[in-house]
Amino acid sequence: MKRITMGCLALSVGFLLTGCAHQAADNEGQLQSYQAPVIEASWIRDGQPLEFAGSQWVAVNDVEVLMDSEVYQVGEFKGVQVFVDKVDTKPYHRLYTKFAKNKFRYFEKKK
Repeated sequence: MKRITMGCLALSVGFLLTGCAHQAADNEGQLQSYQAPVIEASWIRDGQPLEFAGSQWVAVNDVEVLMDSEVYQVGEFKGVQVFVDKVDTKPYHRLYTKFAKNKFRYFEKKK
């Protein structure tokens, strides 16, 4: 009886330590997450343009509600991450900076 009980106990512990573990392949089950700033960068609040791919982009006084998984980081300007909508293709129509959780300020190309 002792031998069977110890065997079952060892098997149960072994299952708990290895059998329940699941390693996600690639990005399976993981959501993209970008840090939101405590306060928006002063250059954005002061109305200075963002420079990207040889063009100047101006901030629009509005934000879009997007999940982090819906945007893709394409660069950084003055310490601020620059994003595009994942479905957008070059030439980009809008650029984004993170404003708050699920809120992105958008920029349009200066004319």
